[in-house]
Amino acid sequence: MLNIVLVEPEIPNNTGNIGRLCVGTESRLHLIHPFGFVINDKNLKRSGLDYWVHLDVTEYENVDEWMKIIPDVSRVFLMSSHAEKSYLETEFRDGDWLVFGKESKGLSKDVLDRFENHLTIPMSKLIRSFNIANSVAFVVGEAKRQISLKG
Repeated sequence: MLNIVLVEPEIPNNTGNIGRLCVGTESRLHLIHPFGFVINDKNLKRSGLDYWVHLDVTEYENVDEWMKIIPDVSRVFLMSSHAEKSYLETEFRDGDWLVFGKESKGLSKDVLDRFENHLTIPMSKLIRSFNIANSVAFVVGEAKRQISLKG
């Protein structure tokens, strides 16, 4: 099972869509406060539809609290538009942690400095970044593809 981590998500519709993706791909969702919305926000529920009740989700007050439960930090992959290595060049394993930052700024330098594995999603120079829900879908899709080939 993959672990999807959203650090300080700001937009409820994105989090709802990612929650739905997690249910559909049998992945766990980890949400790190503060949020830009209330977890029972109607937009969040609307995006997650009736799937939210099936979501394996855990909330953390901060990054330090979340880091205490990671069994192997070498399997934590942070997504950053500034990284040099593509997620397509990475060998994923079941249980990996895929970490995404807030929509407006991505992951902070403090969070990036805590882990070695930084990955990017190749994209045209005409855009700054992909929507976070799309980014999660790209990376989860590739990780699930790789994991299924090994099984």
